[in-house]
Amino acid sequence: MKILVPIKRVPDPATTIRVLPDGSGIATDNVKWVINPFDEIAIEEALRIKEKQSGGEIVLATVGQTTWQEQLRTGLAMGADRAILVKNDGYLDSLGIAKVLARVISDEKPELVLLGKQAIDDDSNQTGQMLAELLGWPQATFASKVEIAESKVTVIREVDGGLETIAFKLPAIITTDLRLNEPRYASLPGIMKARKKELKEIPLDSLGLALSPKLKIKKLTAPPKRQAGKKVGSVAELVSVLHTEAKVI
Repeated sequence: MKILVPIKRVPDPATTIRVLPDGSGIATDNVKWVINPFDEIAIEEALRIKEKQSGGEIVLATVGQTTWQEQLRTGLAMGADRAILVKNDGYLDSLGIAKVLARVISDEKPELVLLGKQAIDDDSNQTGQMLAELLGWPQATFASKVEIAESKVTVIREVDGGLETIAFKLPAIITTDLRLNEPRYASLPGIMKARKKELKEIPLDSLGLALSPKLKIKKLTAPPKRQAGKKVGSVAELVSVLHTEAKVI
């Protein structure tokens, strides 16, 4: 089975994010970049499927600048077979990314596409669903368990009311949730092998796609600083403050 795993480059969750004074974006100096954690889970699940089937191919794909090679190499070090970087220096919204991935998928023809349910930088949770619509493929979002038997996939997904089990035939799109698995670390031999694995670069302009963004970010603002707490002398005073100041009761 060929599995394609789209990934996104995001700031490390432990990095302190600073908004630029004009609100046009975030300050990127001294920021550590990593694979989106949900996409790491997708890579791990693809690796487990390949290991269970004793064969197959895992292809990583991303849309971004040349520096995004670092995250693709990390995925290759985890065990993916090869990677594709669609080079783009500008901004693309979720629909634009989905259109680019749809073109890559039409060329690669994978049986399964695994990607994170959302990216931790914008939390859009849109690309997987849009990609499924563009391809006309069945989809399962928020997957917490994936089982594949021949050409049939069974997915347990997390919903507001609990768990839902759905089944469908390949090819398909699956977006991964936190409880699906625990991603492995890249081993030293894996890191050495990753240097020799294929990483193909494709200029975005060569795809001939209309990618004018439908969504534009006008301004970013940092969250307000938390106000200091205060002590109260009695339960009656606490109730009064909650009622008159906090207005929660």
